[in-house]
Amino acid sequence: MKGHFITFEGGEGAGKTSILQTIKQKLSGQGYKVIATREPGGIEISEKIREIIHDPLHTAMDARTEALLYAAARNQHLVEKVIPALEQGKIVICDRFIDSSLAYQGYARGLGMDEVFTLNQFAIRDYMPNLTLFFDIEPKKGLERIKVNKDRERNRLDLEEIHFHELVYEAYQILAEKYPHRIQTIDAAQSIEMVETDAMDRIISHLQGK
Repeated sequence: MKGHFITFEGGEGAGKTSILQTIKQKLSGQGYKVIATREPGGIEISEKIREIIHDPLHTAMDARTEALLYAAARNQHLVEKVIPALEQGKIVICDRFIDSSLAYQGYARGLGMDEVFTLNQFAIRDYMPNLTLFFDIEPKKGLERIKVNKDRERNRLDLEEIHFHELVYEAYQILAEKYPHRIQTIDAAQSIEMVETDAMDRIISHLQGK
């Protein structure tokens, strides 16, 4: 890839979405060509799939259906937005990518991480992030943040019991241990200013090849 593919991961309420926008502004201010996007979503077709997945009324959705929809949205997003930007040498910062599917559907839903990764290989081809930042916060604290954030999007995943979110958290820790060359952990329980500084330092270090 000519550009850099950087993903933000974490459980609900980790604060990565708002931090992503700040990081984009800071990198742009330093002269980097950068775009910020999200999964599922980022482009029209994938945003429509997002609406289906996140609709609180769709409680009957099977775990495999959920995994397939995420993979479909991911493929379209890659083809239409991410790959063209990378080929132009831009930095792409994405709120969630394949690690979310491994954690949520693979581990927490019980489909199996290896099985979900195999499913997604068809969608992502050989495109994987150069750097992934895992915003680490205990599920209980993350969910407490959600309750007081009136501006946050409420979705079907917010209806899950605490045990589900604990499994997601456990999965991310497993992934961080499995892919230490790619996944770096950030303490998301710090003040937002400290989290932003930590994230920015990790990204700049990566971009400078340190």
